[in-house]
Parts: sequence; structure tokens; C-alpha cells
Amino acid sequence: MYMHNNKGKNLQIDATDHVAPGGLLSRRLFLNSALATTAALATTRAAYGQEDMVGEGQEDWTLYPGSDALEYGERSRFEVDRVRRTAGPGYQNEEFASLRTIVHRARTPHQDLMGTITPSGLHFELTHHGIPDIDPEQHAVVIHGMVKQPLKYNIEALENYPTITREHFLECSGNSLALWSEKPQEWNLQRMHGLLSGSQWTGVPLSTLLDECGVSPDAKWIIAEGADSGSLSRSIPIDKALKDSMIAIYQNGERIRPGQGYPMRLFNPGYEGNTSVKWIRSLHVTDRPAMSRFETSTYTDKMPDGKALQFTLEIDVKSMITRPSNAMSLKKHGLYEITGLAWSGKGKIDRVEVSVDGGKTWAEAALEGPIQSIMLTRFRIPWLWQGEPAILQSRAIDEFGRVQPSRSELVEARGTKGTYHYHGYQSWGVGTNGKISNVYT
Repeated sequence: MYMHNNKGKNLQIDATDHVAPGGLLSRRLFLNSALATTAALATTRAAYGQEDMVGEGQEDWTLYPGSDALEYGERSRFEVDRVRRTAGPGYQNEEFASLRTIVHRARTPHQDLMGTITPSGLHFELTHHGIPDIDPEQHAVVIHGMVKQPLKYNIEALENYPTITREHFLECSGNSLALWSEKPQEWNLQRMHGLLSGSQWTGVPLSTLLDECGVSPDAKWIIAEGADSGSLSRSIPIDKALKDSMIAIYQNGERIRPGQGYPMRLFNPGYEGNTSVKWIRSLHVTDRPAMSRFETSTYTDKMPDGKALQFTLEIDVKSMITRPSNAMSLKKHGLYEITGLAWSGKGKIDRVEVSVDGGKTWAEAALEGPIQSIMLTRFRIPWLWQGEPAILQSRAIDEFGRVQPSRSELVEARGTKGTYHYHGYQSWGVGTNGKISNVYT
């Protein structure tokens, strides 16, 4: 078979390039410079004739000097409406009605992004009591409880300690919750999976501060409390705190933003997002969990027998296809790149497999490196779509051999009463007209 590229040449795709039914092609095609640099990927490029490339006159922007550089850079005005978070006013959520809290959410537009680092302005946000306006000169975190000497640290003090920089994802435990529904919900990708982002975090290892305070050998937990109006608090196992937790003060190279916990936040790599308490002001070292309202009446996993699991803190292995997805449609037959993200709260992603026939057959996708522990990993595989119906799925396997389950496997184990920690497949159904929708298999 020959595919026509945007330079008028034919690119040959033969039977050996097909690695699974439905048009999935070998990963090595991405290494073919002719295909990688000149093939017209139908999702992003169009073929131009010479008359289209050479206009009758010069474009307006080539005739006049451009604008000055700004003190803080901005996006192109053409991207403002195309790439943005979905955010709205706070609202009372039934799930949190008993807490009398107003939930504010802003979701990351993964369908418009590439790579694994989420721009700070597009990082998801979720707050229960709004974003406090904190003067960093009047804010500090105190470590107290079962320690030899309680100590208080302000932002100036923290910046004098040796810092570490790590790239990690952050995911709300309620991300993808619509997939617990018994019938498929027509939420778009951003609304479905937008409570997930990846960033570079810089801060002081919590173990350094705990060592300075002198933690009791009988200590088992740390109760972290934020400086928001609701004093959100979560219980963190002491082993986690000593392993890789940090007090983060920078995100993506600049001071963390107010919606991310300015001027400092606790960050627990691989744990559900709400445990990385923002605007951190208190770390109480103790021998038991707090059983706070956010870890009893909420943030628990409801089971089919009516009971609930508590402290299921670590994020499971998971993946999603971001393109093609139901945030777009396939405009024409041809070659597409299937791409998405995979992650695990325990470690590195080992491999990702992709299916276009609803899980009947699978092909291994290419992973973009460097592959980092507890960080988003981008995968990609070529797909030749010739107009037939398809169901796109991805499944991730981490370095510990944990395999992402199908939705039916997850529902069989957990039922459909859950709200948190959905990590089964996402299935995108592609119709013969190119329309894409959320489906179950």
C-alpha cells in the first residue's frame, strides 16, 4: 500500500508493517525519516499544493515590527481559546454536602498538549474552600507532636536548606470518576481525565526537616494541615514522609502558584492528590491517623458489600489515549498517530500496549524517554484508519509487573458504587463517520 505525503511522494506500507488487526503499524515506522518528517499525519497536517505555499503578497505580520517582550511571557492570542482549562465558579457538590464545602475545579486539556510536563497555568486545580491569598512573610509550617524539638520554617528558612528537584505527576483520586457510571457518560477527554498533570517540583526533603526535629521511634503518622479556611488535613504514613515526601516551594522553575499551594505545599509522590496538602502550615507527628472528615466521610473507596476501604493512598498503574479522543473527530481516512500518557504511583512504566479492536489484539507502543519514576510517560504508535469502526484502548504495565485492568475487571472487583481511584481502560469508539465517543466493552 502507498500513502501520499505532503511532498507529493509515495510512502510504501507493506504487510510486514502491520503488527495487529485494524491498522496498527510497527513502531519502527517512526524511525523512518521519510515517514517521520514528511508523512501527512491526518490529525495535524494537511497536504498543500505549491500555489498554497506561495501567496500573492506578503502576510501583514512580515511588514511591520512586532511587539516588545513582556516582563512575564504570554501565549499567542491564537491559543487563548484553543488551549485552556475548563474551569467555572465553585459549586456545592453532593459528594461533599455533609462537609458544607464549595468545590472548585479546573482541568488540564490533555487533548491539546504533548510531552509530559504540564504548563503551570494549565495544571489542574481542585480546592474545597477556595484559594487563600497568603503573604509569604507571614506564613510558616510548624513540625510538632512526637518530636524532640518542635520547629517552625518560613519560606526564607526553607530556601536556605539543600533542595531537590524531581519530575512527578499529580492526580486527584476522583479523576476519571465518570467511568464508574453504569452507562457511558459523554464527557469529553478534558472533563473525564483532566484532574491529572505532570510537573517539575523543587523543595526540601521532608526527611531533612523531620531529622532536624528528632522524630520519636514510636511515631507512625504525620497529620498534615493546610492554611485554607477549611483547614483541610490528611494523615500520611511516617514511612512515606521519610522516603520521598518534600515541602515544595517551586514548580516548573518558578515559585508555586496560589492554586498549587503558594508559598509552600506538602508533596507526596505517587499518592492521591489531596494528600499533597496545599498551603501547608502544620505537620503533627503522631502514632495514629487523624481520621479527619476528609478521610472518613470522603476519600474512601466504597465496596460492593457497603463497606469502604480507607487509606488506599497510592495511585494505581493507569493510562489513557489523548489523541485521537472524543475531543476531536477523524476528518479523513489515512495515517494517524495514537498517543497518550501512562503513569504509576509506585514506579516507572515498563510498557504500554494499544488495541484498536476493543482488546481482542494488542500491539506494543513506543515510549518516549527518559522514563522517570512516578511521572507521566508518553506513548505513541502509528495507526492506518481506512474508515472501519474501531475501539481504541491502551493498557499500561509498570516495572513491578502491575497491569492496568479492563473496566469489566475493575467493576467485578469493586462494583459501581465507587467514586475514587478508577484506573481501568478508557475505550474510545470510532464510528465509520470518524466521530469518537466514550464506550464500554
